[in-house]
Amino acid sequence: MESNNERRSRPKAHQEDMLSALTDDILLSILRGVDLATAARTSALSTRWRDLPWLLPELNLHARDFLPAPCTDSPVAGAQPIDFYSRIPLQHIDQAMASLTRAAGSFLRTRRSGNVVTRLSLEIHLLSDYSREIGPLVRDAINSGMVKDLDLAIVDDENPNHCKDGDMVQKAQNVGGFFSAYPNMLLCITRLQLCNLRFAEVNINHILFDCCKQLQHLSLDHCDVGNCSVWQINAPNSTLRVLEIYYSYLKRLEVLCLPKLERLHWEVWMHYEAPLRFGSVPSLKDLFLLCGAHLAHPGFSFSQLLTGAMGIHALTLNFQGEKLWIQPERPKLLRTAFNKLRKLSIHGVYVEFDLLWTINLLEAAPTVEIFDIEIFEHPCQKPYWGCVGLQRVQPSWKLPAFTGCNKWQLRELHFVNFSPLVRHHMLFVRAMMDRAPNLKTVLLKRDEEPCKACEAMAALPPPIGGIFPRGKEQQEEIAKQLRGNRVLSSAQIIFSSSVSTVVF
Repeated sequence: MESNNERRSRPKAHQEDMLSALTDDILLSILRGVDLATAARTSALSTRWRDLPWLLPELNLHARDFLPAPCTDSPVAGAQPIDFYSRIPLQHIDQAMASLTRAAGSFLRTRRSGNVVTRLSLEIHLLSDYSREIGPLVRDAINSGMVKDLDLAIVDDENPNHCKDGDMVQKAQNVGGFFSAYPNMLLCITRLQLCNLRFAEVNINHILFDCCKQLQHLSLDHCDVGNCSVWQINAPNSTLRVLEIYYSYLKRLEVLCLPKLERLHWEVWMHYEAPLRFGSVPSLKDLFLLCGAHLAHPGFSFSQLLTGAMGIHALTLNFQGEKLWIQPERPKLLRTAFNKLRKLSIHGVYVEFDLLWTINLLEAAPTVEIFDIEIFEHPCQKPYWGCVGLQRVQPSWKLPAFTGCNKWQLRELHFVNFSPLVRHHMLFVRAMMDRAPNLKTVLLKRDEEPCKACEAMAALPPPIGGIFPRGKEQQEEIAKQLRGNRVLSSAQIIFSSSVSTVVF
């Protein structure tokens, strides 16, 4: 076998010949793994590479990839870009947009005839005159048949907490004007991300559901149709499958008709009443709701919120360590909405809260096969209301009677941030093992993702939950305590950490 020294000693031309021997498909797969700015620079490597970047079937023109200095906090796919841009000087954003505009001209104007871009992912900032240059480039590429699908993100540099109402209205008008100037762009958009916009004077429903014929994924970050407003969506011909809402001042979203909607994800709403109302959503399978409730939050009826959404398979509720924002209800009131539920995730439950209240949800959803519960414990975070001396409010749900003949189909219990030192954690796991005759797996693990805010605190109080058991002898003893006299329970108990996974 050739040694590393021998490989390095070969003439550069010989190494280039080996690279040149690779097929276009292999070289293009290499280029797909880097951003477009880097891919464009490879054209200077050799004549073999000169035209390859212009053969890429997918183009990702993202402003963040053209920044004059690397950004260590680049967002991952699907993350909101607001925080990312708020850390970057405005002149750097301007330079990035100038470079992006030049790259767009190079890649879209000089494309080989007949070479189709299967997907153009474009992340732009409506800054200065750049939109007037990029708009015609994309319009012409669509008209020529070069671009078929457009993934568009119109980002903003303003922190949501600093946005003024008038500025949000004006920015929404700017976005509406951009779409009006290049209407064929709307016909190709399959994914759209917008932020810091208030569509009080723009008909957003017409844009999204009448003009965007192929729109499948919509992400709205700090967007609404007016403060404390109700947004109604009645779009029987819409192709929208995924709707994501972040940090919204909407009073309520009423989804009257979205026949193909499969997933709805909402993080943080500002009003006390139920944020959602459903009409016809026959395809909705996945619902994710995350919000931290104020101490004075009265809660709302979850069964009423779910009226009209009867086909949910996966439900995630995240309380961010605060008061529960769903009112106590008898299981039979939730049973109709939960009749197809397969996975139930309850996250962000404060570490000192009792957990047996969740049994009410499982009693209402005997079809659940995976129950995922995650405990919240962050010393860095004060209660949402920020008042010294006030305590979080314990859940007031009553534990339903155990008849001993339930029809639970629960097979897996996932418990994140489990601690044997917290008495109600042990009681909860035992209750699950008692009530779930089909339970096969109890997975106990600790979330070891570091919290920068907690680490930055000078003197952290010891965690209420204590330390996750790591030694095999200690884990075995805890497994015995959980099983107790439950000789009929065949569930395996798994302790999982970044170091090891032990099964009992």
